[in-house]
Amino acid sequence: MAAYVINEIVVTEPERFQTYSQQVPAILAKYGGEYVIRGGDPERVDGPGPPDKLVVLRFESREAARAWRTSPEYLAILPIREATSTSRVYIVDGYAG
Repeated sequence: MAAYVINEIVVTEPERFQTYSQQVPAILAKYGGEYVIRGGDPERVDGPGPPDKLVVLRFESREAARAWRTSPEYLAILPIREATSTSRVYIVDGYAG
């Protein structure tokens, strides 16, 4: 079953954050992930205001999403994201119908 990584991001240092975001696509591809939403311009419809950026990644399974998230390549750049933004990140299984 497909799994999705959902990341709500508030960027605090845009220039340094770019260093992180430019490296993610190659690592994501290596682990079979793909962007469903990358950045966008979230529009509040209900509830609290949206984050600066919303990123949704698709993987073939929860295990594949975890493998990407805990990979040495991703862990090497994660400190950049943590230093230049605040985030809430979730892994969610897709709908099986």
